[in-house]
Amino acid sequence: MVSPSPPVSDPPSDGEADTREFAIDSGQRLRALTGRFGAVVFVLGVAVSLGHLYYNTIGLLPDLTKSALHFAAFGVLATLVFPLVRPSGRRRDRWVLAADIALAVLLVACITYLLVEEVPLAARNFAYEPLDYAVGLTIVAIAIELTRRTTGWVIPMIILTCLTYVVVWGRHVGGPLNFPGLSLEVLLLRSTYNEDGMFGFIASISAGFVFMFILFGAFLIKSGAGDFVIALARAAAGRLVGGPGFVAVLGSGLTGTISGSAVANTVSTGVITIPLMVRSGFPPRFAAGVEASASTGGQLMPPIMGAGAFVMANFTGIAYLDIVAVALLPALLYFFGVGVYVRIEAKKQNLAASAEDAPRLGPVLRQGGIAFLAPIGVLVGMLVYGFTPTYAAGFAILSVIVASWLTPNRMGPRRILEALALGAHNMILTAVLLVAVGLIVNVIATTGIGNTFSLMINAWSGGEILVALLLIALASLILGMGLPVTAAYIVLATLSAPALRDLIVQGELVAGLAGQAAPASLAAVFLLFQPDQLVAAAAAAGVALEPAMATALAQAVPAGVALAEAEAAALVSLLAVPEIATLAGGLARDTLDPAVMMTALLSAHMIIFWLSQDSNVTPPVCLTAFAAAAIAGTKPMATGLTAWKIAKVLYIVPVLFAFTPFLAGEIWLALEIFVFALFGIYALIAAIEGHAESPVAWWLRPVLVVLGVALLWPGALGVHATAAALLAVFMVWNVARDRRRTDAEPA
Repeated sequence: MVSPSPPVSDPPSDGEADTREFAIDSGQRLRALTGRFGAVVFVLGVAVSLGHLYYNTIGLLPDLTKSALHFAAFGVLATLVFPLVRPSGRRRDRWVLAADIALAVLLVACITYLLVEEVPLAARNFAYEPLDYAVGLTIVAIAIELTRRTTGWVIPMIILTCLTYVVVWGRHVGGPLNFPGLSLEVLLLRSTYNEDGMFGFIASISAGFVFMFILFGAFLIKSGAGDFVIALARAAAGRLVGGPGFVAVLGSGLTGTISGSAVANTVSTGVITIPLMVRSGFPPRFAAGVEASASTGGQLMPPIMGAGAFVMANFTGIAYLDIVAVALLPALLYFFGVGVYVRIEAKKQNLAASAEDAPRLGPVLRQGGIAFLAPIGVLVGMLVYGFTPTYAAGFAILSVIVASWLTPNRMGPRRILEALALGAHNMILTAVLLVAVGLIVNVIATTGIGNTFSLMINAWSGGEILVALLLIALASLILGMGLPVTAAYIVLATLSAPALRDLIVQGELVAGLAGQAAPASLAAVFLLFQPDQLVAAAAAAGVALEPAMATALAQAVPAGVALAEAEAAALVSLLAVPEIATLAGGLARDTLDPAVMMTALLSAHMIIFWLSQDSNVTPPVCLTAFAAAAIAGTKPMATGLTAWKIAKVLYIVPVLFAFTPFLAGEIWLALEIFVFALFGIYALIAAIEGHAESPVAWWLRPVLVVLGVALLWPGALGVHATAAALLAVFMVWNVARDRRRTDAEPA
């Protein structure tokens, strides 16, 4: 936990911000990077970044070699930056440093052996010898130890539980979790050489996409883009009522495009925005909550999304550009929700327009806009033209250097080296963690727990998507207590994405039948149900279905004709039974329109990704809120509760993913959902707060809830338009009340 400290008026340097981030994430102080030792770590960071730049752009290395070297490089940095025990300032620290250096040498030796012995090991049919056992166990042990140093004890305990489950106690568990077990030899082989293991696809993502974009963010920071983002936000919103709050929302959203961490976002922008909000009249706890929730939203903002878009693209096989294209409107909904809380709190506190000396927009854009906008444009442009994300990121980094020479913050050799070192330093925690998480994913893939967990979600939810969303949200919150967002998303997607996708597909089936339509995509599904199978399935599920009705269904549905009301009702009742719905959903995966299946898959992963963010703002472990509380000087847990309330849209938008075609890629349909969702979110927040532009009477709050739900609920355009019109009438009346109240107050 972070102890509160007084508000800070001046932002720290980049290095200070990063140090504070790691101190918050790890729960222990870092080793002081000063003198010759600091110079050595600096040089190592530069070398590591240059190496990654080489083999992600022009060099070619096998995946295993790239991933293993990635872990070796950042493992060495982790042993030097994160000491075995807390620094004490005494002579003991020298022995601790010696032990850490020895561990780094041991890690490099083991990785070298692993790579050199790959071919000989395959030649002897992967039969392990004593040295192979020793090296494999050592690599796993070092991964667990480095994870302990960087994140605490939670993740190492999860890894140890998974590994011992496979080898020791899984065979003694009854029920669906029973696993006959693997030998230690097979476990080590799968952990190190398997595609799902430590050096498999997750480590490859870490060494490629994730590192390149964290390095890109480091170059943007060193080019002065971070200062430009804050200046731009102050110029755009600094003079509004509650302006500093809007500065926090805009600044964090823009910083999220270059930052890979919500905590880094909080400490880098919060040291400016939180004191601004407090000075303008916002309560300190609310100011910290706004910054924490807005910084969390930075991970949802394209084009980088905290590297989540690239992980999702690898998981789903959906193109990166398709993901970020549909992710923009949902992210804007989130920031709109946070902005609504800022506006309502400003009206509650009766704040006037900010007196802060906000800069003018024109000079800000002329002085620093090119350094921020040009590299982002190069990145997106190259991705659109078909270049790989890593290659595009490499050229975007070069464009940062070139663009900086068109601003007062020119990047010379020193700043370039500092950016390389900063990128490596910022990647340490993520690299170590993603490699170690491969041990968990390997166990999930080996044992089939993912399928078991998916079946359990189907069973517990009873086929209801809302119940499944609640279960996944709870699981993501628990995982988020120990795992950062990207790792939590990977684990939870491996476990629950298939179940959630099938539930969304089942929803499509029921919606199509309830509308008394028999699309061709459904015809192929129910063609596989013969009349006698339909009757037997219905009887087993306790649903009465006459043979004549089953025959009519078998004849009507394959023909693609509209169903009679009784026929549609019969099929809907069948699909309401979890077992039959699961079977139908499984059949539909092979027969539905590929575009529908892709939307269902993307919706499932986007739901999980959004829900994985809640650990940042939800007590008892909410790192962004704790970081903001340390800046504001407020109680961490109370700040976490405030941030959790402000981030409520984090739970609303996933419902839209599940029940509407928000992510289908149809721009006009998405805009329609987006516009009505804006009204719905405002209505719900006003109902929660009991205040809009002026106070809301208690009896009107339930009305606003009904209007908000109607605007968000999937339905006919007429229902949405009617609810929007009623909300507009309420707003006109509420604004008029606010003006009368303002006019009645003494000057």
